Amino acid sequence: MNRRQITLITTFCSAILLIGVVVGGLTLGEERLSTNLDIRNASPSLEHPFGTDHLGRDMLTRTLKGLTVSIGVGVIAAAASAAIALVLGMLAATMGKAVDAAISWLIDLFLGVPHLVALILISFTLGGGLKGVVAGIALTHWPSLARIIRAEVMQLRSAEYVQISRRLGKSRWWVASRHILPHLFPQLLVGLVLLFPHAILHEASISFLGFGLSPHQPAIGIILSESMRYLTSGMWWLAFFPGISLLIIVRAFDTLGDNLRLLTDPHRAHQ
Repeated sequence: MNRRQITLITTFCSAILLIGVVVGGLTLGEERLSTNLDIRNASPSLEHPFGTDHLGRDMLTRTLKGLTVSIGVGVIAAAASAAIALVLGMLAATMGKAVDAAISWLIDLFLGVPHLVALILISFTLGGGLKGVVAGIALTHWPSLARIIRAEVMQLRSAEYVQISRRLGKSRWWVASRHILPHLFPQLLVGLVLLFPHAILHEASISFLGFGLSPHQPAIGIILSESMRYLTSGMWWLAFFPGISLLIIVRAFDTLGDNLRLLTDPHRAHQ
């Protein structure tokens, strides 16, 4: 198999894995999450592959539902962040030097602040929960993508067909929507997918620290936070399986984004 075939296979496998996790999290019944003190803190077995927690809840079900919550938060936050990056990147490249300087300063400002610190501050200010987490991730993950979009638009606006449209009297909005946006779609798609792993990891991080989702939600950060109390008692499965599952999902998103970048690159797509 050549490189393109291997890329397509790994992309397909990553997509199937992510879809399977979401489907499993949405279809598994709530009865396996009900309290059952007779089997609390049970080690992994055929009936409970990931074991049970201190309330007798099935950890496989909790993990799948937690990953589904994390993926949902990642999709919403990454989409909002990509939209911010698209708007600001296009404004910086098309609205003159003053706007470009202001947006470039804003990009440098956000890149100079650690993501996790800004994310915690924004989430805490908005009262935490789903709204705070999504807003925090969306407002802290756009600068790198905005810089890429700005550079791409500045290159596209000097193209001959764009210059001809301007000489024919077409408005900036017409040129942007007809000539520039279609060329930005591959970069925007890849950037959107690559934002997912960052969004998921940061959601789990601040939920673990207590600034994110509600403790009543089966989020991975909440599950890992709860498991810390029982690790010294030898209940390793409470943290191991949710943690490794989170890393696998993040890696799957990362692989998907990298492969999409290879497939959309005109110089490497047919290798």
